Amino acid sequence: MDPDKEIHFEFFPVITVYKSGRVERFHTQIVPASTDPATGVTSKDVVIDSSTGLWVRLYLPKLENPSKEKLPVVIYYHGGAFMIGSAADPFSHNYLNRLVAEAKIVAVSVNYRLAPEFPLPIGYEDSVAGFKWVISHANGSGPEPWLVDHADFDRVFLAGCSAGGNMAHTVALRAGLDKLEPGVVVKGMVIIHPYFSGEERIASEVRRSDAEWVKTKEVWHFVYPGTSGMDDPASNPFSEGAPSVKNLVCKRVLVCVAEHDSLRDRGVWYYENLKESEWDGEAELFESAGEGHAFHVMKPTCEKTAELMEQVIAFLKN
Repeated sequence: MDPDKEIHFEFFPVITVYKSGRVERFHTQIVPASTDPATGVTSKDVVIDSSTGLWVRLYLPKLENPSKEKLPVVIYYHGGAFMIGSAADPFSHNYLNRLVAEAKIVAVSVNYRLAPEFPLPIGYEDSVAGFKWVISHANGSGPEPWLVDHADFDRVFLAGCSAGGNMAHTVALRAGLDKLEPGVVVKGMVIIHPYFSGEERIASEVRRSDAEWVKTKEVWHFVYPGTSGMDDPASNPFSEGAPSVKNLVCKRVLVCVAEHDSLRDRGVWYYENLKESEWDGEAELFESAGEGHAFHVMKPTCEKTAELMEQVIAFLKN
């Protein structure tokens, strides 16, 4: 049989990998950085590490007084099961255009590398590198003028959707353990429909078929071949031996879940465990009734998307 057509791994509708090594991704559309006519937000792409090709997409709202305005900074991590998506995909790009315009923030979307070509923990390292690059501008120098001129480093936030929510948590924990540079305050973290898991099934996971649960484990091992399993701290931040979440760099966390999302109960689990942990911050939970996973980027004009946007903006402004 032709190895270029024989399937080695499949996770529909995300990715198919063939025995020849050929990778076929679904949802591979990209949009260029630009000035968005609907919002007035301008974006641009910047390579921050030429040795790895790591780049970010920056977003700047229309400014009334460009020479003086300092704005909160949101460092964002896109979703896509660690295997698809990018800082240039239309879902993330359009969402950030709206968020930047309505919240009046500077956003930096990190284009971390994807499995299977770059298996975890490479994506985690890229995500941390993106964070460190942003905050390296806090002393008033650095290569990116949008950050030097317009970023308020006393108001830094981490954010992410789905796998990106998991990335944001990992960066928040690493930043807390590594300690921040002077002049940087990470005020909070927003995780929307985040991916987490664990060896022991919880809530609705118990009702899933054995085949579904086996697939869940298979996918995690596929994106992270060196993992210790579902209780790896990267997947289960409350597992025995995991670094304590008391080290999270921020004191405020907003966890957003959707009623019909298969990851809904893990999001609630994260919120409840965080509140019961040694972390001395304030956690908030917001649930979107009647909606599924990542609905807000797929249905940008629906009422529930507007409600979620209001919650996120209120969190960023508080």
